[in-house]
Amino acid sequence: MSHRLLLSAAWVVAALCILPIAAVAVSALGGSLETWARLAETVLWRYTWTTVQLVVMVGAGTAFIGTGAAWLVTVCQFPGRRLFEVLLALPLAFPAYVLAYAYTDLLDHPGAVQTTLRAVMGWGPRDYWFPEIRSVGGAAIMLICVLYPYVYLLARAAFLRQSPTAYFAARTLGHSPWSAFLRVSIPMARPAIAGGVVLALMETIADFGTVSHFGVHTFATGIYQAWFAMGDRAAAAQLAFCLMIVALFLVFIERIERGARRHHEAGRRIEAIAPHALKGWRAAGAVAFCSLPVLVGFAVPVAVLFEMAVSSEQNPFSARYVGFITNSLTVSFVAALVTMGGAVIIGYLVRLKPGRGPSFIKTVAGMGYAIPGGVIAVGVLVPMAGFDNALDAFMEARFGISTGLLVTGSMAVLVFAYMVRFMAVALSSFDTGMSQIKPNMDAVSRTLGASTGRMLGRVHLPLMKASLLTGFLIVFVDVMKELPATMILRPFNFDTLAVQAYRLASDERLDQAGVPSLIIVAFGLLPVIIMMRAIARERPRHHSEVPAALADPYAAPEPEAQRAV
Repeated sequence: MSHRLLLSAAWVVAALCILPIAAVAVSALGGSLETWARLAETVLWRYTWTTVQLVVMVGAGTAFIGTGAAWLVTVCQFPGRRLFEVLLALPLAFPAYVLAYAYTDLLDHPGAVQTTLRAVMGWGPRDYWFPEIRSVGGAAIMLICVLYPYVYLLARAAFLRQSPTAYFAARTLGHSPWSAFLRVSIPMARPAIAGGVVLALMETIADFGTVSHFGVHTFATGIYQAWFAMGDRAAAAQLAFCLMIVALFLVFIERIERGARRHHEAGRRIEAIAPHALKGWRAAGAVAFCSLPVLVGFAVPVAVLFEMAVSSEQNPFSARYVGFITNSLTVSFVAALVTMGGAVIIGYLVRLKPGRGPSFIKTVAGMGYAIPGGVIAVGVLVPMAGFDNALDAFMEARFGISTGLLVTGSMAVLVFAYMVRFMAVALSSFDTGMSQIKPNMDAVSRTLGASTGRMLGRVHLPLMKASLLTGFLIVFVDVMKELPATMILRPFNFDTLAVQAYRLASDERLDQAGVPSLIIVAFGLLPVIIMMRAIARERPRHHSEVPAALADPYAAPEPEAQRAV
């Protein structure tokens, strides 16, 4: 494989990844002003306000839970700390819409909680007030429960990398642990925390299944309704364009925070802060704080889904469900394979020819992860439908043959959309593996006469197979959980587990939705198990002895301790 061929292939992959985004922009900006005016008069401001509410609540909730849990398991010593360090990542296995189905079955009016409450208290249906789960607040809670691990994982890594010097200095100057945490540790970890919050917000604005099930009107649901319910392609494209602008703005913020994180971490010794032993009510409070998100975000929903699946009396091994599972596995496997292949092409080009051109290709190819699945689906349909219509018109005029829709509605288009959506994940896994291979390995291979393609196949890929497998699994599971793009682009009579769960929940057959939802969660555990193993292996380094006054986080520093530090 020559450099020129590799460069051409990388440009093709990048062009395919940017095509849906460009199509949405062109279609929206080329639409009539009447459509914009109609949207502004009817739904635009409602969608904007609801989306803003979700963003604010999810941002605050994920920041509070993720940062607090990360600080406790990193810096404090309390019963079960090592276990919570791993368990706090478990809710990542859940798509938010599956969590919504579980809690709707549990907390809605006919659910177990309210039914028990009425039976015990002897109340009638109108004799009491109970919080409405199908609301903006309910959707925000579901999203917080599954998205806080983004903040937790990044904040935990930032706290582990922090030097204890500044924290100890604050303690010796009379600050309590809480004050030192707020004034020193949080500002130092701010870029990582902000990066995790931004990732959570990207998922929030992209969510379709949760808000649709709860009847919350956002841009994500508006795109689907405009395209299918009203048949207004122009309105769908313009709503998708608005959502895309918000997503790209969040990407801009995340890049700024990532740059700040690199700047703040440069040149610092990596040491661990001595764990503070918590006792009494403080230890109980730490256990409760770490237990609550694990219980609400994983343990309770799994139990509810299992009960739903059993009570539905559905056979997950029936021919019908085998078909759903086969469809999901097939499209997920093909999409993960194609996506990782594109990532290898682009990532290898950047390895061989670092510079502005390859870096630009990599940036363009990775933009899709920030774009919601519904936006990408619209961006894929617009050019593909145009191609099919043009081909059909040409064949009809020239040969009298109607070709119909050859590309639109095929699995190839669905795989294409998945590749655009998750290319950034594959590139990140490739970069992780490639960063562990020293450049002198390339030089040695060159001196032995290895070509570009031979060096990739015989040297690089075998050395980074673990990272490639991890990236493959993450993309595989992300595709299996993806709902809006699948709903819009799937071929006729091609239903996946996600589509089946959504359809059953939409028909208020929540018990039956438990079976496909539980299977999705089971597959979602694969990348989470990989993360959990990495967390379990990761231990802070030993450090020099810490003064006794600092070992107790609630004791005031003494002069001797100050002199020792």
